[in-house]
Amino acid sequence: MADHTALVIIDVQRAMFDESDPVYQGEQLLRNIQKLIGAARDVGHRVIYIQHSEGTGSPLERGTAGWEIHPSIAPLEGDLIVEKETPDSFHETNLQAILQEFGVTKLILTGMQTELCVDTTCRRAFSLGYTVQLIRDAHSTWNSSVLRAEQIIEHHNSVLSMFAHVVDMAHITR
Repeated sequence: MADHTALVIIDVQRAMFDESDPVYQGEQLLRNIQKLIGAARDVGHRVIYIQHSEGTGSPLERGTAGWEIHPSIAPLEGDLIVEKETPDSFHETNLQAILQEFGVTKLILTGMQTELCVDTTCRRAFSLGYTVQLIRDAHSTWNSSVLRAEQIIEHHNSVLSMFAHVVDMAHITR
């Protein structure tokens, strides 16, 4: 069965759940992504993990424990992993080639960090001609010096509606 949809899970890595600076509603985020993964697999969607890599000494240094995809949503055989070094999941990666190889035309986006990697990937996917669904309650971030995480998420759900269909978890997992 050919399916043209992929679930793209952006940067949900161990370091993002450091207890000294926890991501906003991290446990709920993981539960929501688990549900999305199950729903995607049930209907035959590709599941693609984006894994951010940074330099030596960073919490996301390639090969370290913090760099690993969070174990509660770990990839299974057949899932794909794309490494990136910038907020844009397409920039200097093989994501576009993978999507083309499998005939993917629609992306369901989830993950972290709302105002950086999720935002940038969402806009780039739209610019490349993909139909994009951003899951309103399945991406997260941290408080900034001027806004609370909840405000950042709500703001981006509003702004990114210009580039994506912003939908609730219930819309996808029912």
